Amino acid sequence: MSADVVPLPRDKRPTLDPMLALTASGMNSVNSVILERMQSEIPLIPRLAGHLISGGGKRLRPMLTLAGAELVGYQGTRHHKLAAAVEFIHTATLLHDDVVDGSELRRGKAAANIIFGNPATVLVGDFLFSRAFELMTEDGSLKVLKILSHASAVIAEGEVSQLTAQRQLETSEERYLHIIGAKTAALFAAASQISAVVAECSDEQERALEDYGRNLGVAFQLVDDAIDYDSDAAQMGKDQGDDFREGKMTLPVILAYARGDEEERKFWKAAIGGHRTSDEDFAEAITLIEKHNALEDTRARARHFVHRAIDAISIFPDSKARAAMAEAAEFAVARGY
Repeated sequence: MSADVVPLPRDKRPTLDPMLALTASGMNSVNSVILERMQSEIPLIPRLAGHLISGGGKRLRPMLTLAGAELVGYQGTRHHKLAAAVEFIHTATLLHDDVVDGSELRRGKAAANIIFGNPATVLVGDFLFSRAFELMTEDGSLKVLKILSHASAVIAEGEVSQLTAQRQLETSEERYLHIIGAKTAALFAAASQISAVVAECSDEQERALEDYGRNLGVAFQLVDDAIDYDSDAAQMGKDQGDDFREGKMTLPVILAYARGDEEERKFWKAAIGGHRTSDEDFAEAITLIEKHNALEDTRARARHFVHRAIDAISIFPDSKARAAMAEAAEFAVARGY
């Protein structure tokens, strides 16, 4: 970390409040765009899209676009539509993910695929992707279009890579980090970077915001994967143990398997292979993960990426925006949901 990156006092728990306050006005405009562009003459489309979009998500990705604009002193409004495009891309990927994973919960309520069925959920996800690209082209910047379209392709590649790694115990930490760098961090990076593009910032500032978003995205996903083994479903807004039952090779499992003895590895082979997925098996998985400090080490890696994110924006002058973005990064690790 740079010398001028000042961490929060130890007695203060980081929150998203400064980020929410910083972006409140802009998010009102973004939400208006989202509400307008999710409409359709086909009633099922806004019903299904609204089920997820209004479902209580943190809207962190579009907030990154708005916060980045504040950080660089951008005075225009182009970033409002682009932040909405970012949220549509994210929502579309969530809808598709829930179908792929067979998820039953999303943000604490029934997932769209459970209520509306898989075909409608996939197609509405496609609709939202299309709306996102409409918003991008309306902006008129080929560079913005390139950044967000590339991020969309990388996200899809990351999801396919995760699918091929499912139930594969030989998945390495390196491959896991590559997967989450694609499926999660790519959109965080793009959302942050485009604020510098619309503000016509220097290449250095653009890279700094991209690095901030990318490192924050990796940290965010690391914590998400830890939460699946140490938080209850009411906090998470999804079924605890989903990753375990789906045979996902997340970092807590990768570390516990690598550090386990022969008997423990037999358990993981059966569990990740889909042969031991009961509640009792999940409890055994948690016991082994805790035994080998896998959650603690997963969060430690997340803190490393958070420090890199905060360090990336240290090139900018001290401001409310920089402080809010730094605290949002620290919140990503400290959160329990």
